[in-house]
Amino acid sequence: MGRKADTGSTLIKTPKACPAEADFLFEIDPEPAAERLTSYGGAPLLIRTLRSLEVGPSVARHIQIKQRQRGYDEATFVESFVLLNGVGGDCLDDFEQLRADGGLAEMLGHTIPSPEAARNFLYEFHSEENIETAKQQRSLGEIAYIPGENAALRGLGEVNRDVVREVGRRCPEQRIATIDQDATIIESRKQEALRTYEGERGYQPMLAVWAEMNLVLADEFRDGNVPAAYAGLAVAKAAYAALPSTVKEFYYRGDSACHEHGLVDWLRDHKREEGPQGFIGFAISARMSPALRTAVKAVGEEQWEPYGKPDTEVIRECTDVLFVPNEHSEQKDLEPLRYVAVRIRRRQGGLLEKAVEDKHFAVLTNIRDWKASRLLAWHREKAGTIEAVHDVLKNELSAGVLPCGRFGANAAWLRLAILTLNVLTALKRLALPAELLQARPKRLRFLFFNTAGRLVHHARRTILRVASNLRRLTEYLVALRLLPLRA
Repeated sequence: MGRKADTGSTLIKTPKACPAEADFLFEIDPEPAAERLTSYGGAPLLIRTLRSLEVGPSVARHIQIKQRQRGYDEATFVESFVLLNGVGGDCLDDFEQLRADGGLAEMLGHTIPSPEAARNFLYEFHSEENIETAKQQRSLGEIAYIPGENAALRGLGEVNRDVVREVGRRCPEQRIATIDQDATIIESRKQEALRTYEGERGYQPMLAVWAEMNLVLADEFRDGNVPAAYAGLAVAKAAYAALPSTVKEFYYRGDSACHEHGLVDWLRDHKREEGPQGFIGFAISARMSPALRTAVKAVGEEQWEPYGKPDTEVIRECTDVLFVPNEHSEQKDLEPLRYVAVRIRRRQGGLLEKAVEDKHFAVLTNIRDWKASRLLAWHREKAGTIEAVHDVLKNELSAGVLPCGRFGANAAWLRLAILTLNVLTALKRLALPAELLQARPKRLRFLFFNTAGRLVHHARRTILRVASNLRRLTEYLVALRLLPLRA
């Protein structure tokens, strides 16, 4: 209680000290705690999801690296990498931080690999021979190439596909799959990284996402100088091949990098090879060729209709455009594709504004029974799916900080981050409350994973006591029950 000073006629209160400005009222013991404490009391929820999805047996089937029985097996390595991503680690040295956590190994049933052991494990996914082969197979004058994957890296991809199929099996009501495909740039200062179209060094992997489920179906790691429009069909085929058999209706969305003849022809072919049979509805941003631009500008004013939300600065309009390009993708036995154009013009006229030309964009599609505005709105939804996935992988998981200069090791590092993202999606869909369905990794860490806990040994039992409120602890326990392990 502050003192009151007597000034004769007025009592003045002494200001109360602010706790936020005071020193701590305790000392820190320089000796580590003897009790089994953990900073990751909620991490078993992540690992339980991984084990419920049978990732361990999948790794055993698809990845055979170890030559000797001693040391960590492949499944333990993969589980440790997923744990590192899940709790917020973003470099190999962060394994040391996990190893220092006294209770973590006891909860998992195994110790955490050292940074050096983890690095050597990643090196097993690299193949100099595959890189040299890809270089030799380039056409004359061609610079870009995509190395083939060695057996270990292909196996890691199969593990991810097994996870997708298992999540699909547990969510059989989801019978529609929209594939969103796009590339992203991962900056890197490694000497081996090549310059991207933006000028900086890095890599430019391509991903395909199941939009309705927020699951990454396929990924292809690429050097920074590989154009996004280069060989996208292989990624699309891998994405559709990863879908569970419960899916019966198929769609596809892409930006202008996906406007290439091989991919478009494959999507249009109802009897396509290495893909689902029948109709795949697609919408792809069209490359604005001079002929297409001329066709868009020739559209009469009465044909344009408002599109999108009202804007105080620009007017957005859309319409169908009659356009048949003289290109390989327009075969005689196929119905011409539909082109939907967008025009953006300034709302206020004036001397300065007249010098600014209208902006034109277009989308090509084989979906004919949707209004132009509905088709465009649906096509733009991919910004909230695959672009959000890129953001999470690079900024909330470890994909944004590549560990070394070896191409295959970096490809495995990205694929392990993708596996973590898919496991987190499974956790949210299968076990957590509905309001957490859109929760990002940092939210799950704050609510569950990075929660202090203490391991208590009593009557031949080990009990984990978590420093959490009753609501979160109840959600934790319910989630564990909803993630059973197969006998």
